[in-house]
Amino acid sequence: MRDADDIGLPFMKMHGLGNDFVVLDARDHVIDVSPDLAKALGDRHRGVGFDQLAVMETGRNGLHLTFYNADGSLSAACGNATRCIARYVMQETGTNELELSTDRGALQARDAGKGLTSVNMGHPQTDWSEIPLSCAMDTLSLPIDGSPVATGMGNPHCTFFVDDADRVDLAAFGAAHEHHPLFPKRTNVQVAARVGPDHLRMRVWERGVGITLASGSSSCATAVAAARRGLTGRSVRIDLDGGTLHVDWREDGVWMTGPTMHVFSGHLTQEFMGSLT
Repeated sequence: MRDADDIGLPFMKMHGLGNDFVVLDARDHVIDVSPDLAKALGDRHRGVGFDQLAVMETGRNGLHLTFYNADGSLSAACGNATRCIARYVMQETGTNELELSTDRGALQARDAGKGLTSVNMGHPQTDWSEIPLSCAMDTLSLPIDGSPVATGMGNPHCTFFVDDADRVDLAAFGAAHEHHPLFPKRTNVQVAARVGPDHLRMRVWERGVGITLASGSSSCATAVAAARRGLTGRSVRIDLDGGTLHVDWREDGVWMTGPTMHVFSGHLTQEFMGSLT
């Protein structure tokens, strides 16, 4: 056991369908989060390990979330982390609805019952300049082998519709397309297959992370892409490696619903923090 004097920065570990996060609560005090700290924390062998790091802060209009990928890069959106934190804060405050902000904008969250949490991830970005792409083009059919769909959800997405998502070598496929020159800020990559009416099977390669068991923003982007292609309606079930999310593209934005889990809370040691300087 460590002495009390060695207790350092507190954190929480959460996940949504195996898409896992470290959460730092900076609402009451300043936490100096750098890309180096995020990368060190994200190391699954020498740190804590995560797909994304989320920092909770008190913003101008209430709770604000900032996200880092495992490679230390910033991301404007992270749907599953937003749901996890919204659930935590709603339980903390005894409310069933919550408004919070991210670099994506103001987002609404609510308790959907039966342990599920819903978040409105905002309106999708379908214009090439918003996603962004490197030049003007039809985002519904990119000039890439497989004719994927490009969608922005506060971060860029490239969705390939395939016959069988489980047969794709996602490690090679995702790495090959994350840095495609059409995406100046890199891209998340999804492979999705229609398995029934309003039902998709989808797998994810996240930029700055790699293969993940689930992704909220990727699920939203894939649902929007499928509806634009006419493969599904606007309310779909998406089966990921880690479980199932429900996505509903409504007039007020793209709502995503699924389970969350607060796994444990802990403290980083002074020794670990000191090793980063």
